[in-house]
Amino acid sequence: MSAPEHMSLPSVSDPFCCKRLERVFDDCFCDTFRTRLFGGAEEPLYQPAQAPGDYHALYYRGDYFASALHEVAHWCIAGTGRRQQLDFGYWYAPDGRSGEEQQAFQSAERRPQALEWFFSQACGYRFRVSADNLGRSQDAIPDTTVFQSCVLEQALCWQREGLPERAELFFDSLCCEFSTMSSPRQLHFSLVDLV
Repeated sequence: MSAPEHMSLPSVSDPFCCKRLERVFDDCFCDTFRTRLFGGAEEPLYQPAQAPGDYHALYYRGDYFASALHEVAHWCIAGTGRRQQLDFGYWYAPDGRSGEEQQAFQSAERRPQALEWFFSQACGYRFRVSADNLGRSQDAIPDTTVFQSCVLEQALCWQREGLPERAELFFDSLCCEFSTMSSPRQLHFSLVDLV
């Protein structure tokens, strides 16, 4: 994979163009972490570099703005060892998870979804918690209000204690790109916002 080409700014009529996120990610991490962000994937995936000199690739689904923010959140949390493994070495049970599998999924998703909430606010974009299990009957999905509370609790914790280093850099860069110019401590997090 070659070095990134910087894209021109998207039109004002589409403020939530994913190419903006790709450009911000490249500006933040391409040189220092040799990692690029790409859309167009059928499913999200993190692919470590295949050979010396190659770039690591972080793929998000289609051209979905929220998917791009979410995958960046996973990348910002992943440690050095995880960033050397396909999809960070995480398991993923596909849509249609059992109740127990769904609880394990939600436990693993608390931190990335809280971080995605910060990134969404930096862009002025509406955040929605995702239970990501549409193929199961309603009785197999744990109460999403409990999951929402866990995501809120993690967001408030990071607001008090500070964001992880890469996440803070990306957050600040998004604020500049989207002209929101906020500090994580100034943001508002509430369960009401998730309804």
